[in-house]
Amino acid sequence: MIRSMTGYGEAERATPAGTLQVEVRTVNHRHFNANLRVPSSLSRWEAEIREWLRGAFARGHVNCSVRLEPPAGVPRGLRIDEDRAGAYVTLLRDYAARSGLPGEVDVRTLARFPDIFLRHEGAGEEAVEVPPEELRAAVDEAARRAVAMREDEGRRLHADLEGRLAAIEAALAEIERLAPGRLLAERDRLREAVRELAGGVAVSEDRLAQEIAYLAERWDVNEELVRFRSHLELFRELLAADASEAVGKRLGFLVQEMHREANTTGSKANHAAIAHRVVAVKEEVERLREQVENVE
Repeated sequence: MIRSMTGYGEAERATPAGTLQVEVRTVNHRHFNANLRVPSSLSRWEAEIREWLRGAFARGHVNCSVRLEPPAGVPRGLRIDEDRAGAYVTLLRDYAARSGLPGEVDVRTLARFPDIFLRHEGAGEEAVEVPPEELRAAVDEAARRAVAMREDEGRRLHADLEGRLAAIEAALAEIERLAPGRLLAERDRLREAVRELAGGVAVSEDRLAQEIAYLAERWDVNEELVRFRSHLELFRELLAADASEAVGKRLGFLVQEMHREANTTGSKANHAAIAHRVVAVKEEVERLREQVENVE
């Protein structure tokens, strides 16, 4: 069963450093792309978090937000990293003196540097670290819940795509049914046109048969219909593949091939009813394309 690329999952775990909260949101993207928001105390684990997420999602834009709420009794406010703030003041004053720039370094200037603010650390206390196994467990749990949502959405996508495929198959069957009749109609039309031009002279059936044979070859859509049905068959096989396998790109390629066959069939139609069916096929193929963009 296919998966959608739209999903959401969250997880919460109690750790010695406080309550760890992880949110994972995913939307469609051609490749795997992770965007992380983690507190500075956990920033050294960003590479690992990215790899944990890569193991859960083959494709899609993944937004992962990690928050750490300190345990009760631990100061929850901010404090200034005085060493870093002092370094900024010194650097700015030195630069102003060397370059001759006017102005003073004040509080508003320092407020532009967010890394001088430290959260949830008590003065003179050692910060308690989050055990990496707890961090991974929280990320994995949030990712699993996002995957479960993607699978639920994938089932709905599957049902919609099957409906589109059935509509295309019905239109192709109508095209196949109508195709032979247009040759007979064209034969009769040619015979009548030649009779009018010849002024009553007998029409050569052999010559007429040659013209009809030429048109039959030029208008033949059997190859297009065979290839189209082959694409539909493979499309269904991919829809039924294991959910852990990313098939969205291959489905997208098949949709492109279906569109090409529909265009070729339309160029050979030369028949109003067939042309109408081809338009219907193109509409369904376009809807397939839109839906496939969200398949992992």
